[in-house]
Amino acid sequence: MSEHNLGHEMLAAMTKSGWRITDQRRMLAQIFTDNAGYLSPKDVYDQMSMKYPSVSFDTVYRNLRMLSEMGVLEQFYFMDGGLKFKGSCVDHHHHHLICVNCEKTLTFEYCPMEQQMELPGRYKILNHRFEVYGICEECQEIAT
Repeated sequence: MSEHNLGHEMLAAMTKSGWRITDQRRMLAQIFTDNAGYLSPKDVYDQMSMKYPSVSFDTVYRNLRMLSEMGVLEQFYFMDGGLKFKGSCVDHHHHHLICVNCEKTLTFEYCPMEQQMELPGRYKILNHRFEVYGICEECQEIAT
């Protein structure tokens, strides 16, 4: 999803799910449009509370989780940074290499699910994603 359409996609997903489009929700969509990187719930809360001091952290967090369930935000878990959110890449199927140091992300088109995988149980797979965590070339150079 291109970044200039992200805010529109988020608002459309909210409307489709029956949410009222409030000024606070418009601002939430704008925060992700303006930030291409990963944002923690606290990052989003801090930006929201500057304009809306009465907004609660729980409300921000709940909205982020629901937007993730709608598919317009992706959630990633960083070992040191905890849970973070980013606008979803919904225009084509790919996976991510993520630097645990600088959070730079590279996409890769190869999909491990296309290989024969011996998965436990008899699940009907509906969706999947892979994140591979490591240290990017630039951060490796800085460390040496």
